[in-house]
Amino acid sequence: MKTTNYFSVSVMKRRPYLKVEWIEYVLNNAIRVEVQPNRRIRRWAFISEAGKYLRVVTEPDGETVHNAFFDRSFKP
Repeated sequence: MKTTNYFSVSVMKRRPYLKVEWIEYVLNNAIRVEVQPNRRIRRWAFISEAGKYLRVVTEPDGETVHNAFFDRSFKP
């Protein structure tokens, strides 16, 4: 999995509970995909183990993970 420096240094430090397999699951099984104005791509999927929706934001290439967090306001 490719990541930005921000993700590796900041996001994983603040959210050590995130699992790589969850992020990969969202990248491959998103139930919604949106492109942000800055061309980054948002993807959501339900993580049954956590009982929540995980949002993963990638760079415009669609592969490089920039951010990931449980999205409490997401409505499928």
